[in-house]
Amino acid sequence: MPDDRTALAAEAFIYGFPLVFNLEQVDRSVREGIGALPAAPMNQFSHATQLAGPRDTFVSINNDTVYSIAQVDVSGGPVRLEVPDADGRYYVLQFVDAWTDNFAYVGHRATGTGRQSYLLVAPDWEGEEPGDAQVVRFPTAVGSIVGRWAVADKDDLPAVRELQSQLTLSPQGDGYAGPATPDAGVPEDLAFFERLRAWCQAFPPAARDLAYQERFRPLGLFEAALAVDDEALAADLRAGLVAGREKMEYALEHGDSPEQNGWRLTYHAFDYNLDFFGVGTLDEDRWKIEDPKVRYPARALAARGGLWGNHGYEAAYAMVYVDGERAPLDGSRRYRLRFPTEPPCGAFWSVTMYDMPDFFLVANPIERYSIGDRTAGLRRGEDGSLTIYMQPEEPEEPEARANWLPTPAGRFRPLLRVYEPEDAIFDGGYELPPIERLA
Repeated sequence: MPDDRTALAAEAFIYGFPLVFNLEQVDRSVREGIGALPAAPMNQFSHATQLAGPRDTFVSINNDTVYSIAQVDVSGGPVRLEVPDADGRYYVLQFVDAWTDNFAYVGHRATGTGRQSYLLVAPDWEGEEPGDAQVVRFPTAVGSIVGRWAVADKDDLPAVRELQSQLTLSPQGDGYAGPATPDAGVPEDLAFFERLRAWCQAFPPAARDLAYQERFRPLGLFEAALAVDDEALAADLRAGLVAGREKMEYALEHGDSPEQNGWRLTYHAFDYNLDFFGVGTLDEDRWKIEDPKVRYPARALAARGGLWGNHGYEAAYAMVYVDGERAPLDGSRRYRLRFPTEPPCGAFWSVTMYDMPDFFLVANPIERYSIGDRTAGLRRGEDGSLTIYMQPEEPEEPEARANWLPTPAGRFRPLLRVYEPEDAIFDGGYELPPIERLA
């Protein structure tokens, strides 16, 4: 029984990691803020006033856009959202529930860039739909709105700040508390399972997942408190936590995502939502992972490697850990990435540099954390190709200096983002080139 229960605890860790990790970041956002995003109470936007940098210690944070993020609690009543006229500028408001399901999108691709109004409501809300606002039903009482505004350069920031000032949330009721962190009296190494116990009861998932998680009842996850005094159970939970985390970290780097010249194509990493399709989403089979044996691990890896990432149809992501010869990328070497043609898209694309194992942005003397089609001063070949140079020290050649994406001294992981990708990204019509080791 202990071995079986340890395996079950490891499975519960994988299943519940997105919920726990996500709500920890929700709590962090409200209490402390995240880097350039100051703390803001529930149902109020926090706005970054500059692009993200190394101070923003958030997993795989993007450096393409300025963030506007709100943690939303609809348990006390509806919350009204007002969105300004962005006059054609790319932006997206991504709605994420407690389990990390992307359940609605507002913005350039999904709803256009004109002025818009929405009423955000609880899962069981039965009120009258307003005539001047579209209803967005939250799958869980707490969720996040992750807003991204395209910024051309520093001179463009004031215009974005004006748009941010017009993006508002207005609670229509009271009693918005957000998720409470239930750690009292629980040893730190069991805090994960105590949080999972409390939060999976407070924020029930979709019906199919509710039925699936019944398998974890022997772990005490449906009781009023975690049985920390049961030494045998506590030992199994601790062992399961270690095993589950090791499995997740290994799969993150060595998983079975489709590959292309060393790039792991995680275009479908966020396709685990099968039940909640609000405004701006695509309810299509090609954007769904049906097999629960694949879906739950995929959801955990998506949260660990890129929490609050978009569906591929909004932004396609590809990451790479190795060069074209399958050797791990490391700052002790020099590399280049040559795009014969740039990734086809309706908005823009970039390659961002992250350290390992945290996937944070890398401090460097020129304060460049990404390169993309909007980066000023890049040098392109006569044939239109673009070559990016990756190394920790400044290159000597003028072209390489202009196109230099600094790396850390140790292991690193670049990530490609393609906003509003064209079909060629998905159907193989466009191929990502390998990263070539120079020395």
